[in-house]
Amino acid sequence: MTVEHHNLVHEFPHLKEQIHQLKTTDNYFRKLFDQYHELTTEIEKMENEAVTVSTETEETAKIRRVHLKDQLHSLLTAEPA
Repeated sequence: MTVEHHNLVHEFPHLKEQIHQLKTTDNYFRKLFDQYHELTTEIEKMENEAVTVSTETEETAKIRRVHLKDQLHSLLTAEPA
């Protein structure tokens, strides 16, 4: 089975510069970014069956990732203060 990659730059290629900028200047964004990256790595292991988990566990992790991605997207597209 082919596993789709969900790194943030792949998800939002048009926001690549903003991702880099916020990663280096905003601690809250960096924290969420790191959580998103770690969760994506875990999910890819589940999808590759390197880690055996229930379908419910995998789906719950994917839902958490969507929520993190939504938060990150909101930060990336927010108007500067």
